[in-house]
Amino acid sequence: MNFEELGLSPEILKAIEECGYTEPTPIQAKAIPPILMTRDVLGLAQTGTGKTASFILPMLEILYGGRAKARMPRSLILEPTRELAAQVAENFDQYGKYHKLNKALLVGGESVAEQTKILDRGADVLIATPGRLLDLFERGAILLNDIKILVIDEADRMLDMGFIPDIEKIISFVPPIRQTLLFSATMPKEIKGLADKLLSNPKEISVAPAASPAETVEQFLVWSHPKQKRETLEQLIRQENVKNAFVFCNRKRDIDGLAQWLSKKGYAVAGLHGDMPQTKRYEVLDRFKEDKITLMVCSDVAARGLDVAGVSHVFNFDVPMHADDYVHRIGRTGRAGMKGRAWTLAAKGGDDIKFVKSIEKLINREIPVEKVGGGADKSEPAKTYKAEAVPQKAEKPRRDQKPPQKKRDERSKNQSRRQDHDDRANVTGFGDDVPDFFGR
Repeated sequence: MNFEELGLSPEILKAIEECGYTEPTPIQAKAIPPILMTRDVLGLAQTGTGKTASFILPMLEILYGGRAKARMPRSLILEPTRELAAQVAENFDQYGKYHKLNKALLVGGESVAEQTKILDRGADVLIATPGRLLDLFERGAILLNDIKILVIDEADRMLDMGFIPDIEKIISFVPPIRQTLLFSATMPKEIKGLADKLLSNPKEISVAPAASPAETVEQFLVWSHPKQKRETLEQLIRQENVKNAFVFCNRKRDIDGLAQWLSKKGYAVAGLHGDMPQTKRYEVLDRFKEDKITLMVCSDVAARGLDVAGVSHVFNFDVPMHADDYVHRIGRTGRAGMKGRAWTLAAKGGDDIKFVKSIEKLINREIPVEKVGGGADKSEPAKTYKAEAVPQKAEKPRRDQKPPQKKRDERSKNQSRRQDHDDRANVTGFGDDVPDFFGR
């Protein structure tokens, strides 16, 4: 099948050709026709399958010829992160270069005043993260009662980030008669319940098993001592022919430290995480895409949807705690039919063994274990590490604490005094009525 058979206009076909696309991907071939027929669609597709084009291309076709009113966009695309929203906006510009449609990108970290000016001019397509959209709506800068097409992208990521209540609130502002498209890489029960509420008689599309890694990605596992992971990572980078690579960490606080350490080793490296200013995040992404940065140390903010052409490697410096995240991380390489290699560094103690087993259960295969420097590692990982014994210093008695020998002498003296008291009590006949002046 080719794009001409999908019923797209000559303007869109020309833009697609200039992007270098010749044939639609499976998700595009299955999703575009029902979307053009204005049907609701529930799409299940792994990352890197081209699902962004599967909803942008028919949206351009449907919206072409109309005109948006001030502060009243005609379509809405919700994305979980600013990076994904910016990438969708970039794709909209590429595919819609021969259409006179306007877009507005509403994400945090950018000027509210500038975004409001764009909305005042009228936006055919609104691409937004939930938080900034609700902020501008509550300010009265935008109205959603003219939305004809609603797209919820990366729905499972929305769930992970706690955005489902925000989405349900946004839905209450959108007209009930609309076309709704929901895309997700996985389909947990919460997302299935959301789809049942939002979609009307949807066309269900699944082009790959849920959370299955691409066959173009070679996967490897290396067991390492927790304190030697940095050195292990550097050895892997040196032994692999790394053109460029994502290096994923579980914790944001570890990213800057690892990036600085790799920089001191002479690598062109930068960090990327959610606490960085938005302008800085865009700058890092642009430098990485332009090959000015070889290694990008990042959190899972970069694990979903970011499309950087020709990434040769992914290194999981930390084993992801959720098995689904592993699939999304390694999906940054091996894209568009190219080969990629993914290495995961696992510590021999703690929870990493459990996390690895969870990943292998999800992908239904064992990850080959390799030694740094080459060769399969047949040894079983140690279950725990024993802490090294630290010599303890003898405690010095406090100033108000008497030496042990003096304490013993004093106790003996007190016992003698108590015995004398008891003897006097028995002689006088007062017994226990005699006040105890010796502290008994």
